[in-house]
Amino acid sequence: MLKVGIIGATGYVGAELLRLLLNHPKVTIESISSVSYEGEEISSVYKNLYGVTNLICENQNEVINKCDVIFAALPHGLSEEIADLVYKQGKVLIDLGADFRLNSAEDYKDWYGKDFLYQYLHKKSIYALPEHNREKIKEHKIIANPGCYPTSIELGLMPLLKKSLIKLDNIICDSKSGATGAGRGLTLKSHYPELNENFSAYGIGAHRHTPEIEQCLSDMAKDTVNVTFTPHLIPINRGILSTIYCYPKEKINIEDIHNLYSTFYKEEPFINILPLGDTASIKDVKYTNNCNISLHLNHRGDGLIIVSTIDNMIKGAAGQAIQNMNIVMGFEETEGLRLIATNN
Repeated sequence: MLKVGIIGATGYVGAELLRLLLNHPKVTIESISSVSYEGEEISSVYKNLYGVTNLICENQNEVINKCDVIFAALPHGLSEEIADLVYKQGKVLIDLGADFRLNSAEDYKDWYGKDFLYQYLHKKSIYALPEHNREKIKEHKIIANPGCYPTSIELGLMPLLKKSLIKLDNIICDSKSGATGAGRGLTLKSHYPELNENFSAYGIGAHRHTPEIEQCLSDMAKDTVNVTFTPHLIPINRGILSTIYCYPKEKINIEDIHNLYSTFYKEEPFINILPLGDTASIKDVKYTNNCNISLHLNHRGDGLIIVSTIDNMIKGAAGQAIQNMNIVMGFEETEGLRLIATNN
């Protein structure tokens, strides 16, 4: 059995990793860590784990020393030191934060206000969107798990970009997310009286996922892609719905585009292209590692509207991280991730 550990196990993403990994048939969770709850049983923090696991929160060095694969579910700026220790021991780090997502040190400084601490590590890391660069992921031990908003947008646009079918300078990405995306720490915008009965945009024109989205889309297109990205917070716990607007280079037929997507994603176990006339919704992907995509034309027939939905906690975070672990370790990609959405 593969020994895995979670650094930052008491945050929402860390707890979701724990929940999923407990049911993975080829791993054992050897160690978990938490700064806030060190020395306490995880079941005292998350009562749903009573009778399931008696793991005690340790410090992060114990996780690194005991485990073969380490998941870091931490805010940006905290994973590079961990990555240095993990890499020197020849182990695998799957980082669910932002520290290794951007290729450019300048971009990281501009958007996150921090410098790369270990330049050599960034040359050893891979931006790990499985459907885009699966083969390259197999060769790396520092895995940058994509952000939740970027995942929904990148999967929604990938077939069009790889086939060079759309204009690259007028792509609009309008995304909505549940409150778990803000993390477990309470902020004013996630405070119940502010969130409930509300629907608000934030990070307008300046959200930190923008350079990640543009970097990955540009890699897909082999050309510079610019997007207008606006995220919104909606009063639900989990899920992301991205509505993406783009314009084809030439006149299109929606049936041909649907065939393109269906063929492109035919072998992808977690991507579902809905029949024409259907619309992707959050409810249908909740608690799964799936991305559902629906395709539409604007009223003039000259613009494409793509609706892409994921569970931000699973395909947008913990599930995709496990999918990447499966790839790196040579497991069946769907191991531990055969999940079905709830119908309520």
